Amino acid sequence: MSSATAQDWTAAAAAIDRSRQKGRRLMLILGMAAAIVSVIAMGVGAMALSPGQVVAVLADTIGIELPWAFDATEASVVLDIRAPRVLMGLIVGAGLALSGAVLQGLFRNPLADPGLIGVASGARLGAAISIVLTATPVLSWAQDLDLVSVPLFAFAGALGAMALVYRMALKNGRVEVTTMLLAGVAVAFFAEAAVGLLSYVADDVQLRTLTIWRLGSLGGASWDVLAVTAGLTAVSCSWLLRDARALNAFLLGEAEAGHLGIATERVKIRIVVLSAIAVAAAVAFVGVISFVGLAIPHLVRLLAGPDHRIVLPGSVLLGAVGVVLADLTARTLAAPAELPVGSITAFAGAPFFAFLLIRSRSHHA
Repeated sequence: MSSATAQDWTAAAAAIDRSRQKGRRLMLILGMAAAIVSVIAMGVGAMALSPGQVVAVLADTIGIELPWAFDATEASVVLDIRAPRVLMGLIVGAGLALSGAVLQGLFRNPLADPGLIGVASGARLGAAISIVLTATPVLSWAQDLDLVSVPLFAFAGALGAMALVYRMALKNGRVEVTTMLLAGVAVAFFAEAAVGLLSYVADDVQLRTLTIWRLGSLGGASWDVLAVTAGLTAVSCSWLLRDARALNAFLLGEAEAGHLGIATERVKIRIVVLSAIAVAAAVAFVGVISFVGLAIPHLVRLLAGPDHRIVLPGSVLLGAVGVVLADLTARTLAAPAELPVGSITAFAGAPFFAFLLIRSRSHHA
């Protein structure tokens, strides 16, 4: 081996080592941020609690006694109201951000997010059907489902949209990525048109319910809802995180990834199905929270580079932190009123995404 080649290999190894160290530091910082933000969010509200009291309440549930005093009412506020809401924010943020990261890597498209393959629009249509049409004879049976009617219909709508997009993109046993993107756009437009029609025929109460759901809220979080969402999101995300190496290969192109031994068709199917399940689980219970799946992965890449071994777990943690912060802002900015979480994420995400576009244009110039 020549001296120049040896130096090149040494420099490459050093660059990889620096990238890994940077990634580990980022994971540590984001993990600490998630814990700190969660404790603060559980303490903020009409009944203010110090971080010490919040930690003491949580520690008491596992039999650990800490020096910060609290009473039964304060413990109930933390455990029954705020803890489920904060945990729901962590789970929803993690699922949406990771789904956006893997779809951007799969499609090699910086604009890819869960809405691009029609999942979010399908969920909106399912929720609109439940809200508006359960009063009609056709869906009168759904009234027996009571509070779970909207989540079930939204989940079914999301998975139905994903299945339709997948079927349209399937040709000769292969999923064509470009066709999937176009099919997702078509399905999303159709679903939004149907939602608009249902909104037109809805009465005032139904229209308000639909509007609130479409803007997103964590206010309905409970331990039962959390268990369902956490289970679906955990299964999906645990498998998606394993595809970091495959997504790094996809950066070179689909054919090149196949030459490197990646089962490209299997990876594409797995990513689309699992990301759809994660998004459906989140959207079904909390409504639509925009820009998380689009902006968060870009911010992680800005901080740590394009390596999906860092981007994917980084998106999980930063997405969790971002949604909890957005929810904290939503319920305190105009207290005692509560703003929609989706509006907060859109107000924060849109300017950030515009900044990324301007920054990218200046670099290319």
